[in-house]
Amino acid sequence: MVSTKIVSHSVVCDHCRKEYNIMADRQDMEAWLSGDKYIQDALSYISASERELLLSATCNTCWKKMYGLDDDE
Repeated sequence: MVSTKIVSHSVVCDHCRKEYNIMADRQDMEAWLSGDKYIQDALSYISASERELLLSATCNTCWKKMYGLDDDE
């Protein structure tokens, strides 16, 4: 039996300074941080905006203010 340990990861947006908590499996987070997996593979179950927050410390609101909406939206 594989045991999963879901933990909260606190991330502060570098632009607006708002704090976000992202819930993810500890082993998945470690696989991404160690370079064993790409973030979209290790953390496919969190939203794209949450993955971007982890990657660039930019929340979705600030991202949209800086870059606008995607053509798909």
